[in-house]
Amino acid sequence: MQWVEAAPAKINLFLHVGPVAADGYHPLCSLVAFADVGDMLALDPDGPPGLSVVGPFGEALTGGPAAQADNLVLRALAALDEATGLETSALSLTLDKRLPVAAGLGGGSADAGAALRLAARYLAPDLDDAVLVEVARALGADGPMCLASTPAWAEGRGEVLTPEPRLPTLHAVLVNPGVPSPTGAVYGAYDRLGVGQAERPADPTDWEVGTVIDWLADQRNDLEAPALLNTPVIGTALEAVRAEGQAWLVRMSGSGATVFGLYEDAVAAAQAAEALGGAHPDWWVRPARLG
Repeated sequence: MQWVEAAPAKINLFLHVGPVAADGYHPLCSLVAFADVGDMLALDPDGPPGLSVVGPFGEALTGGPAAQADNLVLRALAALDEATGLETSALSLTLDKRLPVAAGLGGGSADAGAALRLAARYLAPDLDDAVLVEVARALGADGPMCLASTPAWAEGRGEVLTPEPRLPTLHAVLVNPGVPSPTGAVYGAYDRLGVGQAERPADPTDWEVGTVIDWLADQRNDLEAPALLNTPVIGTALEAVRAEGQAWLVRMSGSGATVFGLYEDAVAAAQAAEALGGAHPDWWVRPARLG
């Protein structure tokens, strides 16, 4: 019997970014939610040791030894070994890569979080969660939030997390126009533009869906403008979602290139996804629930 763990896509509902600090990092504030779409990680107790990568976007992670060495799943497991001595190298794992790469969806960090949860569940179910958090923190700013995979405010470099259980389920369509948007290049363009602050807004007046979406419309993604400079087709995707006509809010997630629309209900989201996918068959388009 295989053991499986989902690696859900991370969506930045808004992303406020401040100027680069003396330590080379950018302060930020974001409200993050996780989708019911993402990658999947499976563990076969009887399989050969190692990591296999399959799925529609698997080739992006199998570009030879360098790509394998930089795979966040392997890095996460190696760090877990170092912290606990669990010897995860004996595990037989298969990553089904369903999310686009360099897409602003936290895919690599989500995969790492799934690997940590799955390895701990299989090898050490009594392992203190704090150990996993420390390992995830060493993997990057998205590590702890993707380990938890629950709605949260992210501040500092992204590692200061405050759970937000009041966030309602939001119906969305995720759209990626089929191009990568490397985070480093986007932050480089952001630094040249010199705009944005990492302020945390006051909470919405209530947490009903309509109120939350109206409140989100008053926020922004400070990386959207610099990402558009590097990858203009992101603007094409934003306009396509707006032109479809049913979205209450349209925004880019993270550093792109994925954009999202928020909708009144699941029916409207499904209709929009069908229309957008039909009009742009070469794009990655998925209806999703965020929460």
